[in-house]
Amino acid sequence: MAKKTTAAEAPKNSGNKSFEERLERLETLGEKIRKTDIPLDEALKAFEEGIRLAQALEKDLEKIESRIEILMNSAGAAVDESPDLELFDAR
Repeated sequence: MAKKTTAAEAPKNSGNKSFEERLERLETLGEKIRKTDIPLDEALKAFEEGIRLAQALEKDLEKIESRIEILMNSAGAAVDESPDLELFDAR
């Protein structure tokens, strides 16, 4: 008999999914919870999974923000200086 994946195991599998896939899953869970015909225990499991996903996505966004700040504030890049886009100029 195949083992059924529970909501508690979902975060372990989420490491293999992209940010967009996890965000889509969170949106699906939100839609599921809003349905009035869903049993309470199923809604609670979906809510718990959604909370874990939201927290993980928030951590990912914080990491991305940190990386962007590092790139923007790196030594050698002046704040007032515009990037050189000569490569992209139409010829």
